[in-house]
Parts: sequence; structure tokens; C-alpha cells
Amino acid sequence: FAELHAAVPGLPLASSRVLPGIVLRRDFAAYCPTDGELRALLVTEPLRPALTAPGVEFVVDSEGQYQASLRWITERTEALMKHLQSNNVKLLLSSVKQEEIVIYYAKLYGVSVVECLSSEEMALISEITGVSPYAPFGDNTDREITETAAVTFCQPLLLVSKRCVHIGFTSVGAFQPHCLILCGPVDGVNEQHAAALQGAFTMLQQLFETVDQ
Repeated sequence: FAELHAAVPGLPLASSRVLPGIVLRRDFAAYCPTDGELRALLVTEPLRPALTAPGVEFVVDSEGQYQASLRWITERTEALMKHLQSNNVKLLLSSVKQEEIVIYYAKLYGVSVVECLSSEEMALISEITGVSPYAPFGDNTDREITETAAVTFCQPLLLVSKRCVHIGFTSVGAFQPHCLILCGPVDGVNEQHAAALQGAFTMLQQLFETVDQ
């Protein structure tokens, strides 16, 4: 329930509404408008490649080596974004903050980015779509990307002064997610209404479980 409702103080209760899809309460790190269905990719690690494995020391002996290392990182990052574009990936959903070079090439190749998703949000998206996070820097980075989720829309949403991300997913099961936009004059009223609604949903869930048995 926490991931499927958003409390908006400063508006009358009558402004509350139900939206299809889910609302992520953060702004795009990069936004590239696109029409029609697109593919989304979940990632849980930085997409800027590391020069060495964890625990391995990397020694640079000269300025030339250092510059060559930076060029390698840049070329590898751009190659990954090209690879995403060729696989029709237009949205990255990341549980970690990506570096500026990743955001730069994402914008260049038309890939929107949303960062710093919580583990609960990532788990919810995985449950809806049936996909797991993608590991881009394995042995074969040129393979076809199959861990993509179908997205019917992806757009900014302004809730009073808060910029959010509104996404519609094609669900692999019977669960069709909707998000409750709960409005009220102050936070305390919203919290009371949210608690009451959560209690009502819990009661209904228990009731239907009993009937099923």
C-alpha cells in the first residue's frame, strides 16, 4: 500500500483520484519524451564501468594512462547506451544514483532515467512485470537484452510542487496496479485517511481469502 498511494497536502479531499499505473515520488534524472509503448530496464548497479574488480588495486603510471582510462570508460558507457537503444530500451529504472556520464549518454540516445528507487519499489515493479534487474557488464555485453518490461506510458506528474514520475506497466498477471492520489489540507489528515484506507483494504483482503478457502 505504501508504494501504491501518494499523499498530497494542501489540496481539498475532493481532489483525490485514482491513476492507472504507479507514481514514483521523485523526478526524472533524464527525460526523453516518446510516443507509444516502450521497453524499460531495471538496474541495481552503476552503469559507468569500473576499471577494476572490487578489492583490486588499479595503478596509473602516467597522465597518458589516466586519459586512456577515461576514454575507455566513456567509450564503454556510450556503447552500452547504443546497445540499449538498439534493443528499444527507452527507460532505465535504477536503485542507485548514476554518474553524470551515464545521464549525458542517456539523454543523447533518448533514454529516460529514474534513479534511487527503493528496494520496495523495485520489488513491486518486478512483481508487476515479471522481470529481474539487468547486469550489463558480464562476459557478453552485446547479447540481446531480454530482461525488459513493457511500458504503456511514462510521463512527468506534478503533485502541487512535487515533481513525480507516472508509469504504466503491462502486467504479466491479474494484478493491474493503480495509484491512489490522496489529497487533504495537512499531512496529519492525509495520514489518518491513508491508515483508514489501508485498514479497509486489509479487511477486504482477509475477507476474500476466507471466501476462497
